[in-house]
Amino acid sequence: MAKRSHRLEKGIESLKKEIEEHFLKIELDIKENKIDRGRYHIKEIDKSLINALEKKMNLLEEDVENIKLIKIYKNRLEEYKKKLGIV
Repeated sequence: MAKRSHRLEKGIESLKKEIEEHFLKIELDIKENKIDRGRYHIKEIDKSLINALEKKMNLLEEDVENIKLIKIYKNRLEEYKKKLGIV
């Protein structure tokens, strides 16, 4: 079980890093007024990355910090959606 939990932790850290990279790309797209590309990054975060992160975090155990992190990511995503006029 230890090996599996270690893999899950590494996967979670990798997903966090990837989500942060997409958020940076969204900020750049907003600055450059590339709305379509920004929408792509939002969909990528919303549809696949956050869901995968939630599933991996749930497999480890429900932690208050993990739940807060997911909420933070979703709130940031909603702010970017408003900036891009998606909502």
